[in-house]
Amino acid sequence: MERLEHDDIRDAAEKAWCAAKRATDALVLARYGEEPETTARTTEGLLELASDIPEAETLVGRYFTRISYLHGSCFHNGMCGRHTERRIRETAEYIGDAEGLAAR
Repeated sequence: MERLEHDDIRDAAEKAWCAAKRATDALVLARYGEEPETTARTTEGLLELASDIPEAETLVGRYFTRISYLHGSCFHNGMCGRHTERRIRETAEYIGDAEGLAAR
């Protein structure tokens, strides 16, 4: 959020993606006892979790939005569209939902 306040949308997008990934890593660790070593393992862990716990399915699309849109399109390719700020702000809700599932 601090990067948004400084009008650095690309860095804010990357920091939001990193925060979502860390929350997802923590969720996978909490549920399976092993922290993912790579982003690919994080992704597979989340998909596996969604198969085991239907409530986790709500995270899947939101996770892919962050990796694809915030990390890929905005940060790496500089294509930060009019939806970027909203996606960054919604990351806090994603993190809260991941924390809630981890605590169960």
